[in-house]
Amino acid sequence: MNIQKYDIVNELVNNNEKNQRELARATGYSVGKVNSSIKELKEEGYLTSDMKLTEKANAELKKRKPRNAVILAAGYGMRMVPINVEVPKGLLTVKEEPLIERLICQLHEAGIYQIDVVVGFMKEQYEYLIDKYQVNLVFNKEYSSKNNLHSLNRVREHLGNTYIIPCDIWCSENPFSDHEWYSWYMVTDRADDRSSVRVNRKKELVRVKGDEPGNTMIGIAYILDQEADLLREALQEMAKKKAYDQSFWEIALFEGDRMIVAPREVSDEKVSEVNTYEQLRELDSDSDQLQSDIIRLISQVFSCDEREITEIKSLKKGMTNRSFRFRCRDRYYIMRIPGEGTGKMINRKQEYEVYQQLRGRNITDPVIYMSPENGYKITEYIQGTRTCDSDDMEDVRRCMRYLRQFHDLNLKVNHTFDLFGQIDDYESLWNGETSIYRDYHETKENVWKLKQYIDRQPKQIALTHIDAVCDNFLLKDDRIFLIDWEYAGMQDVHVDIAMFAIYAMYDRKQIDNLIKAYFPEGVEKAVRIKIYCYIAVCGLLWSNWCEYKRMCGVEFGEYSIKQYRYAKEFYRIVKNEAGEEI
Repeated sequence: MNIQKYDIVNELVNNNEKNQRELARATGYSVGKVNSSIKELKEEGYLTSDMKLTEKANAELKKRKPRNAVILAAGYGMRMVPINVEVPKGLLTVKEEPLIERLICQLHEAGIYQIDVVVGFMKEQYEYLIDKYQVNLVFNKEYSSKNNLHSLNRVREHLGNTYIIPCDIWCSENPFSDHEWYSWYMVTDRADDRSSVRVNRKKELVRVKGDEPGNTMIGIAYILDQEADLLREALQEMAKKKAYDQSFWEIALFEGDRMIVAPREVSDEKVSEVNTYEQLRELDSDSDQLQSDIIRLISQVFSCDEREITEIKSLKKGMTNRSFRFRCRDRYYIMRIPGEGTGKMINRKQEYEVYQQLRGRNITDPVIYMSPENGYKITEYIQGTRTCDSDDMEDVRRCMRYLRQFHDLNLKVNHTFDLFGQIDDYESLWNGETSIYRDYHETKENVWKLKQYIDRQPKQIALTHIDAVCDNFLLKDDRIFLIDWEYAGMQDVHVDIAMFAIYAMYDRKQIDNLIKAYFPEGVEKAVRIKIYCYIAVCGLLWSNWCEYKRMCGVEFGEYSIKQYRYAKEFYRIVKNEAGEEI
């Protein structure tokens, strides 16, 4: 049978009393095609003369019957800000029912009880499903750094006559059945500029070309054993390659420019993907999750109705925080929400003191609200800015001039950022675990040898940003804003030069050019060596920070290794430059 015949037989399974005209209406094929297909189905032994399935058809139906399901529920759901800091996306309630529970119940209605749920972010909140629905939870430890291709790869051996389902889908009608005839991937009849596939005239799923829109991709699929073999092989190979770290699992369905499965095209009205706060509000204005503490806070700060908070858009996930942009009335703002584990790393009362010191000086982006208790912060969104390009020396020179002007203000706060103390503090957060680096203790001992040299050098002790990296310099025309002061404290201001260098992952020549940009008049050798010392010290500091974040489930790849390399390589450079002084 071809797909056309499968669709016709499928309608007859549901209701064998349908005539040819009704079958045409239900399947979307012409009456002529329906008539010719029925004739062939009878000749091939799949239908009896009175339009009932034969033993041959029932045997094939049994072979293709759904056996199990996989629900993908590991991701952050970053576009669901601010809800995703309170509940994982699969547990959002629509019409008083959690999304994932509705999907599980619909699977049960179709007779499917063997269900794997791949979890990651807030995995503990899904634990109750084990007892309530007897599902199997599978943990994807890479959920924070890789996309759902890697979640599906965790259960690839379970694929075969399987439904694959994202956890954030709401279907008005049950999309699952106790009988399936072929492998398919669900799309809707709505055009979508973000989609990578479209349904062509041959009823195939093919890649979109150029700027043409595709069909809205839903993410639900049914995979028979034959296609599952191909999918397993593709998942296994792709999961080994860094190029696919951020890939959605659907990419593994492609062979060239077409998918190995057929389209299951449904009406856009019958299925909704709940990806954003506003999509949830549109689908169910009474959803419990719309009563977000964060939305309520914004409403209080701006004395506005919650419905005036619109155009909510997640920004790139930072190394420490999650942030989103929103509109209130006629202006845009950014809300910062502290990320995983930051409460142990950052003193929000001290950060609040820093912002009080900066207030009214036009140094940073305007702060509308900040809590010294939990670190929630609302700032005005500055239109038309860009971050400093660390590969553009003109940008770098501008930012170093600005940084030096700030340092020359000699602002004071009541707390210090102790570099060596922080190295130990971050290490203490490892909870007894050892470093992943085999020579860590030797490296740390060498870095500590630099302390005496640093202590002997003259210093300008003032408010220091500590995280003065290229991404925190916002450039707009002739203005510069230095943002994100959560690590700031009293320290030698030259630490900021070292921090810029190691975040940009500069080599020694680039570091020397950076120092020259800060000191265009020239710099003494002792000051340069002191900055080299700071590079080694700060490299170990952020390496320890990365190790703690890794234990929290956040991975930084090349950045973490490079920081550790700075600790080792610049210790050796300082030892060669300073000789017996070390």
